[in-house]
Amino acid sequence: MRDVYCEGTPSRRHPTYAVGMDNRAEVREFLMSRRAKLTPDQAGLPAGPNRRVAGLRRTEVAVLAGVSVEYYSKLERGSIAGASAAVLDAIGTALQLDDTERAHLFDLARAADGIPTSGRPRRRTARQSPARPSLEWTLEAITGGIAIVRNQYQDLLAANALGRAFYSPLIGEGGRTPNLLRFQFLDPASREFYPDWERFAEMCVAITRAEAGRNPHDRAMQDLVGELSTQSETFRRLWGAHDVRTHGAGTKRFTHPVVGELTLAYEEFALTGEPDLVMLVYTAEPGSPSADRLALLASWAASSTRSDIVP
Repeated sequence: MRDVYCEGTPSRRHPTYAVGMDNRAEVREFLMSRRAKLTPDQAGLPAGPNRRVAGLRRTEVAVLAGVSVEYYSKLERGSIAGASAAVLDAIGTALQLDDTERAHLFDLARAADGIPTSGRPRRRTARQSPARPSLEWTLEAITGGIAIVRNQYQDLLAANALGRAFYSPLIGEGGRTPNLLRFQFLDPASREFYPDWERFAEMCVAITRAEAGRNPHDRAMQDLVGELSTQSETFRRLWGAHDVRTHGAGTKRFTHPVVGELTLAYEEFALTGEPDLVMLVYTAEPGSPSADRLALLASWAASSTRSDIVP
């Protein structure tokens, strides 16, 4: 497997992303992108004649939020430090932000104020494998579903036996830490593994954008996004859209090289003992063809000698 799918830090910062993660620029571009997406009709305002843009004007957002045009213009220029929770909430309501977008705006404001989102600095060792054996035991105790642990960089840090079999196209034989983002955008095999590749790509970038907003000064995140921005035009375009989302729960389709098409439900769980990590579990509907294929994959995994994700 090529190193492009594995954990690695570029030798220098990528200028494409170094500029993009300036907090003022992040705030400006996020607010402008949300304003551009909201039409006067959606906001309950008359469009009026001679309108040059489809989205709202700054003056209209200011009126809807109950703040002065000057103050909103200042916020949209990126000067969000010191903005109160009430003002941020009013801006979120005016722009009809969803829960994830609203949280992202608050994260950017906290970063501008120098306040870590979690109330404490992120640990520099977050990219390493979970050290606690009990977490590994927990994963291995899940036998009927695919269970993995990832960090905010989309590094696949640990998995149960079925998870290692499922992600075999990504893990390969290198014995290094695979990265879901690099696989998505830099490995042609991802287009076969993910039948809904475009949907997956949008989801990956939006989740990463939300993660990045919690700590805009994270050098490792800057390097990762810079690397992907220079190597993938699709990633660069999606990153520029400033869309954010959480993973949560849902359904995805996969095409596995061993068992074929799978439709799996997923649930994401926060690990309170490891604030930067989440556990993701995929299961199939009982009695469905996907459940039969997942059981077949489990049998294949049991009969195969597979190396651990992280040595």
